[in-house]
Amino acid sequence: MAHRLKTPEGRNLYALRKQTPEPVFGIIKAVLGFRQFLLRGFDNVRGEWNLVTMAYNVKRLFAFAGAA
Repeated sequence: MAHRLKTPEGRNLYALRKQTPEPVFGIIKAVLGFRQFLLRGFDNVRGEWNLVTMAYNVKRLFAFAGAA
């Protein structure tokens, strides 16, 4: 690992870890309280997930609007 971090390519690759989407899933679970799907079937789950992500995005829009 030390050798990889000495190379520019290794540093760039390691820096990509900062772009992790995991905080989004943590917020959806903790703040929005979404822990499991209530519907069955791929299309139903996809629709439910779209609603959850829209709720997250609206929450973020209000947070940004309040900050400005």
